[in-house]
Amino acid sequence: MKKKNNIAYWIVTILFAAFMLFSAIPDAMYTAEAAKFMTGLNYSEAFTRFIGVAKILGVIGILIPGFPRLTEWAYAGLAFDLIGATYSQIAVGVPFSNWVFMLIFIAVLFVSYALYHRKLRNAAAMA
Repeated sequence: MKKKNNIAYWIVTILFAAFMLFSAIPDAMYTAEAAKFMTGLNYSEAFTRFIGVAKILGVIGILIPGFPRLTEWAYAGLAFDLIGATYSQIAVGVPFSNWVFMLIFIAVLFVSYALYHRKLRNAAAMA
């Protein structure tokens, strides 16, 4: 069971990390698409680049094993990012059909986080 949990954790976490990374790179590079989307949410270029770099660091934080405090902070930061992005879209009147998919990624984040803690409990039980 512990091995299955570990496999499930890495599958979910890598999928989540890939999504976050693919959304972070255009922000960090401030591509035309990122600029259009983020200015539509009333965010500046400086914030867009900052949040892109922060998401990249968060992805690194959840993928590097052995640093539980860093991992906790990374999960928290990524949760704030996704919840804030969802709220921002709602606040400027983006239609429900355009932001509802964000709830899927928030759910995947929480599944990854729950599996992370199960993985930690399993490791502690073996010690």
